Amino acid sequence: MNTVVPVLDRLSVVADAFRARTLAVLAGQELTVSELCRVLQLPQSTVSRHLKLLADASWVASRREGTSRYYSLPLDDLDPSQRQLWTLIHAQVSQTAEALQDQARLKSIIAERRSKSEAFFSSAAGQWDRLRAELFGRHSHLPPLLALLDPTWVVGDLGCGTGQVSEALAPFVGRVVAVDTSGQMLEAARARLGHLPNVGSRPGTLERLPLEDGELDVGLLILVLHHTADPSRVLAEAARVIRPGGRVLVADMLPHDHDEYRQTMGHVWLGFSERQIERWLAATGFERVRWHPLPVEPGVKGPGLFAAVAVRR
Repeated sequence: MNTVVPVLDRLSVVADAFRARTLAVLAGQELTVSELCRVLQLPQSTVSRHLKLLADASWVASRREGTSRYYSLPLDDLDPSQRQLWTLIHAQVSQTAEALQDQARLKSIIAERRSKSEAFFSSAAGQWDRLRAELFGRHSHLPPLLALLDPTWVVGDLGCGTGQVSEALAPFVGRVVAVDTSGQMLEAARARLGHLPNVGSRPGTLERLPLEDGELDVGLLILVLHHTADPSRVLAEAARVIRPGGRVLVADMLPHDHDEYRQTMGHVWLGFSERQIERWLAATGFERVRWHPLPVEPGVKGPGLFAAVAVRR
């Protein structure tokens, strides 16, 4: 008896032809009340009344988006007996003349949605970069790309500074090891990274890294190589701590003539050429070097940058 009553209760709700058509329309598609009115060709008061009955019986789910509320048939959330009942009802209802006309009107509404979206992008094509920057920031397209990283990787932020790069990487990889020779930089990095359980910081120089052989999957040298007296020695040490098949990423400045950087910021090298980086990487145990100049941001005062990636042999 306990198994029969729920089925009868559910059947009494969906036995109404209009409610069955409503569910058929909402199967696989979210619609607002006004869109349902157009599809079913019923007044809003009637559609709202049917939706309330369906929602009370857990046949319909809704969500609010802005000022609109969208309704759907949550097939995955129906219990097995509901799904079985709906399969039987849908097989019958979907072939009726009324339901076929509903589907034709539904296609028209979906086409209108697509047309509105296409019209927006057609009119905004020349301004889209500016609009997206205003809404989400100039670099909103870059953070999502971090999700492409392997979540098992151990990454070394070699010369981590205040930990900005480590902070960005931590949610997307298994572990980050932040290394810096400056006590003040490490103190700032620890203050920034202390809430991240998969980030550890270690004092050490780039020439003698506080890491085991092959401990890293990826080693990062971002805007640090120009501070070192012997870049080839630094790259050889990076090769030691990166496992075979792992990668190193070097990002630094292109050759420039800002000689004042030697005095004001302690730069040893005034940038690096592609040939220099490729030669050093090949000589220190890396292969398959890919070198790319990076886009120049408007308004910046410093030299152009490059990124070079290589695989540990």
